[in-house]
Amino acid sequence: MPGQAFVESAPVVDIPPDPELLLVRVPVAVLLGFVVAAVYHAAHGRRGVPTTLRTTLVLLCVLVAIVTIVIGNNLARAFGLVGALSIVRFRTVVADTRDTAFVIFAVVIGMAAGAGYILLTVIAIPAVLVAAMVMTLVDGRQSGFAATLTVKFALTAKPEEVIAAVFARHGVTGDLSGAGSAKQGAAVELKYKVRLPTPAAIAAVAADLHRTEGVQGVEVKANGEE
Repeated sequence: MPGQAFVESAPVVDIPPDPELLLVRVPVAVLLGFVVAAVYHAAHGRRGVPTTLRTTLVLLCVLVAIVTIVIGNNLARAFGLVGALSIVRFRTVVADTRDTAFVIFAVVIGMAAGAGYILLTVIAIPAVLVAAMVMTLVDGRQSGFAATLTVKFALTAKPEEVIAAVFARHGVTGDLSGAGSAKQGAAVELKYKVRLPTPAAIAAVAADLHRTEGVQGVEVKANGEE
């Protein structure tokens, strides 16, 4: 139209990340990933620690840092990566709710490293370590040995009485975490998350259950075993 001014927008220039920035932030993210895994290990005390999750924390920290560098200030690229990553599905169930917090911790540290907020990581990591260690001491998780106990009972047995008696004899504490049928419905399988006084108590508990009438099978697995 006459008198109407048209302003042509300048093309958006996609500038790749500075190589010096990559050579600093990516190695720092690797180092911080190992620190996050170390904090996770320390916070678990003497419990069984899944090695796969420690590896995941390290890799997650590095990958999130790289993604953060790739996105930069480009909003379109951010939406593109969200769409691309949305096809990934994880089916692994996290056994301990605290593990979820450490996964988020690795993501946050990775984002901070990728964005260049190194001072933030220097403050955040000790803060999380102190908080995790204090809560570990408060809830008493450092005492005992964590394991998963699976017992097959005959349908005529009384699982509650059997388990209570065996736990009392060996100083075991635990809770029922799952149940199901076994041997084509001829038996019931119960799974317990337990804490034993020592790792050696595993054999004693298994032997005691095997000698108990109505017990058809016993499996004890230390938490963290693959």
